[in-house]
Amino acid sequence: MKLFYASGACSLSPHIVAHEAGIALELQKVDLKTKTMTREGDYLALNPKGYVPALQLDNGELLTEGPVIVQYLADLKPESHLAPPPASFERYRLQEMLVYINSELHKSYSPLFNPATPAQTRAERAAYLTRRYGYVEKQLQGRPYLFGERFSVADAYLFTVSSWARMVQFDLAPFPNVLAFQERTAARPAVQAAMRAEGLIK
Repeated sequence: MKLFYASGACSLSPHIVAHEAGIALELQKVDLKTKTMTREGDYLALNPKGYVPALQLDNGELLTEGPVIVQYLADLKPESHLAPPPASFERYRLQEMLVYINSELHKSYSPLFNPATPAQTRAERAAYLTRRYGYVEKQLQGRPYLFGERFSVADAYLFTVSSWARMVQFDLAPFPNVLAFQERTAARPAVQAAMRAEGLIK
C-alpha cells in the first residue's frame, strides 16, 4: 500500500497509525501547492480532491479522508486494538470523536495557515478553537488518552491536529490535559518513527 502525504499535514495521522499497527507503507510525498508528487507527477490525476492523505491499496483502489483511512488501517490489524470492533457501540464513540476532531478542530485551523485570512476572521477562528478544545480537555481529564489507557486512531488524529497550534501561534496553555497528552503521545516510538520519516524530527 502507498500513503500519499505532506510533511506535518493531517496525513501524519494515518502514518502514525500504520507504525502503531506494524503496517508497512510506501510513502509518496505530495507538494500541496503545485499538486504534484515527487516521483509520479500530477497528483490531481490520481486524487481529484487534491489534498492528503490518500491511501492506494494493493489492488489499485484509492481511499481518501483521514478518519476513514485510519479506521481501515486499524481494521487490517485488529490485534493492535487501535479501534474497537466494527458495529460495536465503542466503535461509534470512536467515530463520534473522529468527526468532532475533523469538523470542529481540523477545519478551524485551516484559515489560520492562510496569511491572507483577515485579522477578524483569525480572531474568530481562534476563539472558536478555544471553545472546542474545552470539550477535549474534559475528555482527557484523568486519563492518558481520549478513551482511557489504550491509544486509538482518534489519539493519532488529535495529536496531529493539535501539533499545528505552535505553527499558527494558537495558545494551548489553558488546556493542561491537552498539553500533557501532546507530550505523552510525542514520546511514543511509533509517533517518533512517523515524524522522523517525514523529516519533522531528527
